Amino acid sequence: MKLNDWLNNEIPNIAKSLEDVHKNYFSIDKTIGFEGQQKIYQILENFRSALFPCLCDKYTNEDERININIGNKLRTSALDLRFLIEKVLPKDQSLEEADQIVIDLINKFPTIRKTIQTDIQAAYNGDPATTSTDEILFSYPSIQAITIHRIAHELYNSNVPIIPRIMAEYAHQLTGIDIHPGASIGEYFFIDHGTGVVIGETCTIGKNVKIYQGVTLGAKSFPLDEHGNPIKGIKRHPNIEDNVVIYAGATILGGDTTIGHDSTIGGNIWLTQSVPPNSRVYNSQPLPNIKNGV
Repeated sequence: MKLNDWLNNEIPNIAKSLEDVHKNYFSIDKTIGFEGQQKIYQILENFRSALFPCLCDKYTNEDERININIGNKLRTSALDLRFLIEKVLPKDQSLEEADQIVIDLINKFPTIRKTIQTDIQAAYNGDPATTSTDEILFSYPSIQAITIHRIAHELYNSNVPIIPRIMAEYAHQLTGIDIHPGASIGEYFFIDHGTGVVIGETCTIGKNVKIYQGVTLGAKSFPLDEHGNPIKGIKRHPNIEDNVVIYAGATILGGDTTIGHDSTIGGNIWLTQSVPPNSRVYNSQPLPNIKNGV
C-alpha cells in the first residue's frame, strides 16, 4: 500500500484511538499542557528579570526605565500565571482565589529578593574560590536553583497543584539540583558545586546551612496503604538545624531524623538516626593500598 493511501485511510482511526486513550487518563479541560509548561519557564525568566532588574535587562542606568521594565515583567507574568493557576485549581475554587494567590506571591517578592541575597552572601562567605558576588550570581547553579525554589515554595504553600513541581524540575534540568518545592529552607543557604543534590518534600533546613554535591536528604522506605501504594502527606524527610555543614555524598534519611545545630556531617556518611547538636560525624579513615613502580 502506498503511504499516501494508508495515511488517508488509517490516520483518522489512529488519531481517534490516541484521543480516546488520552481521555482515559487526563482531563483535557483542566490541564495546562506542554504549552503551559513552556509558559512557566518564561514566567520564571521574567520573575528573575524583576528580581535582578539591572542585571537581566538591556537598560541598566536609567531609574525610570528600570522601574517600568520591572512593572511590565511583573504585570505580564502575573496575568499568565493567574491563567495557568486557574486551569489547575480544583473546579470548586474560583477565579478570585487564583487572583489572590498571584497577588500574595508578588507581594512577597521584596522579601524573597532579600532572602536570595543572603544565599548569595552565604556562597561568598563559604567558598574561597570566589572573588565577587557577581561571579556567584552569574555562574553558581546553587543560586539559580534556590531562586526558583523560593518562588515555587510560596505557590506550594498556597496549595497550587502541578505548577510548583514544574518550576522545581526546570531548576533541576538547568542545574542538576533537585529540590522539591515543599522543602522549607532558611536564610543563608548554600549548595557548593551542586550536582546530584536531592532535597525531599518534607525536609526542613534551618539558617546558615551548607551542603556539597551528591547530598541526599531523603526518605526511608515508604509506609504503604491498604492498596500497596505509598501513603502521601506524612513527614518523610529529615530536619537540618542551623549552622550545619554536610559534605559530599552524604545520605540522610527519614522524617524522624534530625541533625542538631552546629554539626558537621562528613562525606559519604549514611544516616537514618538523629545527631545531637555540635556533633562531628565521619567514617573511619580508609586504608588504600599504594604500590610504587610497576
